[in-house]
Amino acid sequence: MPQPARTPSVPATSAASLPDATHRTVEVPGGRIHLVEQGTGPLVLLVHGFPESWYSWRHQLPALAAAGYRAVALDVRGYGRSFKPREVSAYRMLAHVADNVAVVHALGEETAVIAGHDWGSPIAANTALLRPDVFTAVALLSVPYAPRGGTRPTEAFARLGGDGEFYISYFQEPGRAEAEIEPDVRGWLTGFYAALAGEAARSSDPGDTALFSVPPGGKLSDRFPEDVRLPLPWLSEADLDFYAGEFERTGLTGGLNRYRNVDRDWEDLAAWQGATLARPALFIGGELDATTQWMADAVKAFPHTLPGLSASHILDGCGHWVQQERPEEVNRLLTDWLHTLPAAPAGVPD
Repeated sequence: MPQPARTPSVPATSAASLPDATHRTVEVPGGRIHLVEQGTGPLVLLVHGFPESWYSWRHQLPALAAAGYRAVALDVRGYGRSFKPREVSAYRMLAHVADNVAVVHALGEETAVIAGHDWGSPIAANTALLRPDVFTAVALLSVPYAPRGGTRPTEAFARLGGDGEFYISYFQEPGRAEAEIEPDVRGWLTGFYAALAGEAARSSDPGDTALFSVPPGGKLSDRFPEDVRLPLPWLSEADLDFYAGEFERTGLTGGLNRYRNVDRDWEDLAAWQGATLARPALFIGGELDATTQWMADAVKAFPHTLPGLSASHILDGCGHWVQQERPEEVNRLLTDWLHTLPAAPAGVPD
C-alpha cells in the first residue's frame, strides 16, 4: 500500500546561503579537485553521487561545522569545477580512492572520516577498504556496502531490465546517454531527480523497477514521471538551477564514465573479493529507495561485511536523495555517530 505523503522539514539552504563556506581547489594526481569546506575540527570528507555535485551536501556542511567538524564536500573528478580527464579509464575506482587520499593530505590532515551517497557510497567504502590508514570511519548513504563478487558486473546487469535494458547497461556506450540528456539538461535532471524521490515512489507499486529499464528503442527518460511540478518539498527551482547550470557547462560524460568502469573496477579489486570492511561504519537508506530495496541482501549481510557497523537506519517514506529529502534526520544521525568516534571534538560526550 502506498505510504501517506510526508513533507520533510528542509531548511532553506542554497549556494548563496553558505557565507561561512570556503571554495578552493587542491592538487591530486593528474589534476585538481574542487571542494567546499566549512568548520574546524576533525575532517569529514563528503562524496556525492550521480548526477550531483558538492551541492548535494549543502545541508550537511553547516550542521557538521556547528557540531565541531571540518566538513569538506568535493566535486568528484568529472564534475563541477574539478578536472575532467578524457580517458574513460581515468574514472576507475582506484583513481577516486587516490583523489580522496590526496585531498586529505592537501588539506594538511593525516586522517579523515569519509561519507558517500549514491556512487559516492561505494567510492567511500572502497576508499576506507583500501586505505584504512587514512580513513578511520565510513558512512554510507543509499547504497549499502557489497564486497566484490564473482560475476563480471556487465554480465550481471545484462540479465536485469526485464523486457528492456537495465539503465547501467544503457550507460555503457560512450555518447549514447549523453545524446539523450544534453539537449535538455534541466528537463532531464528534473525527471531523474523526481523519479527517484520519495514522492514518486509513494505513488508507484512497491518494488517496481520499470524506471531502471530502458524500453527497446527508447530512452531512460521514457520512464520518468509525467507532469513533474517544481518545487518538490526538498528541491527548489534555485536548487535545480544550480545543478542544471553545472551540467550545462560540463556535460554528463564525467559522471557517466563512473558507470563505464564497473568491469575495470571488478578486475582491479580482484584481491579484495569478499572482503569485509572493518572500519567503524554507519548506513542510512530510504525506505522507498529502489537501490536499498534491490540490495536488501547486502544490508542483511552487514554483520559479516561491516563488522564495525554502529547502526543501519532506514528512513520511513524517504526516497533515494536521503540527505536532501531528510536533511535534519540525516544531520542528527551523522553527528550522533561522529560523536561516538575516537576523533570526536573535545568536550563532546562519547
